[in-house]
Parts: sequence; structure tokens; C-alpha cells
Amino acid sequence: MYFLACSSPDSEEAALPLPFYNAADFTPEWIDPATPEYSEIHRVAPFSFLNQDGQVVTEQTVQGKIYVADFFFTFCPGICPRLADNMSILQDTFLQDSRILFLSHTVTPWNDSVPVLKAYAGGRGIVSGKWHLLTGDQAEIYSLARHSYFAESSQGLSKSEEEFLHSENFLLIDPLRRIRGVYNGTLPLEMKRLIEDIRLLKAEVIPRPSSL
Repeated sequence: MYFLACSSPDSEEAALPLPFYNAADFTPEWIDPATPEYSEIHRVAPFSFLNQDGQVVTEQTVQGKIYVADFFFTFCPGICPRLADNMSILQDTFLQDSRILFLSHTVTPWNDSVPVLKAYAGGRGIVSGKWHLLTGDQAEIYSLARHSYFAESSQGLSKSEEEFLHSENFLLIDPLRRIRGVYNGTLPLEMKRLIEDIRLLKAEVIPRPSSL
């Protein structure tokens, strides 16, 4: 069971582990590992894309890792530069921590080929092997975004793959590919909260089932 400290409301809140997010409305849930519900927690589906170095990145790449996922496109004139700037803050903070990775999925794979992503990475100081810029089949990216990451919250579940995908969310994913936090990726203040949550997640003892 999860136990709370018994001094102040602030200390009680600090004693809670990060919640799980099982649905697109992003309602936080604290689920006891001893209950049957624990084995049914929502997980990001298996995937396979190419990164900016032409390397295949799959769910095996992030196995046992904590990672932050988002969605962008290289020629975006609006929020994407802010998303990249804020992801850079995270990259710099955890650059030497091999347990932390970053995955940015393009939503315009017809334009964002491997060479385009490589040039974009070079212009932004993106470190290969640490921060993966991913491209691949549009339908697979959009399905993963909307149904696994809930990238557009509940509205995305009813959209078709022909409808353009765009999201300002950063998603914090634990070593078992479960969503543990959602953040506004355009706000530097949210990066402070995300950094704190990554550190909390690193300190958490996560029970590992026999298979993923």
C-alpha cells in the first residue's frame, strides 16, 4: 500500500508517488501494486521509427529507461521552437544520466526525413543517443500519439489520421512505458516541475512484472 506522512498537508503530498494516467482525460490515479488494477495500467504500445542518425528506435530502446516524449515538426513557426528550447533544458539537466532519454516525434514525416532531422538536430545542439528525433509512417505516428500518449487529450481519440496532429504536451514515461506526468511543453516553469518529477521517478522503486 501507499502510506502518507502524518504531519502537514505539504508533507503528505510529498509522500505520494507520481500518479498513473490511464485515459485521455489525464485524471491522475494512484494504484496500489498489490491490487489487480496494477497489472492493467495503460502502457505506450510497441513502436518502430528512425531517428536523426537513421537508426531504428523501438520500445526496446527505452526499456528500463525514463523518457520524455513530445510531438513537433521542423518547419513549425509557432510553438515548436519553444518546445525544442524547453526540451534542451531537460537534455542539459540529465545529459550525463544514462537512464533518461528524450523522444520527439515529427508530425510531418513526409517532410521530416532523416537528413532533415539530422540538420535540425545539428542546429539545436541535440545530442545523438540522448534525444531521438523520430520519423516514420504517418499513420503509425498519429495512432501512437493519440491512443498511446493521449497527445491531444480526449479530442484526439475521435480524429482520423488525415487530421493534422499538434500538441504542446510533454509526457513523462516510466521504465514500463506508463504515463506518469503531463506538462505544458511551452512553459519554462513547467520544466522545473518536470525535472523534479523525473528525480522523484528515479527514486521510485518500480515493481517489474515478469514480462512487458
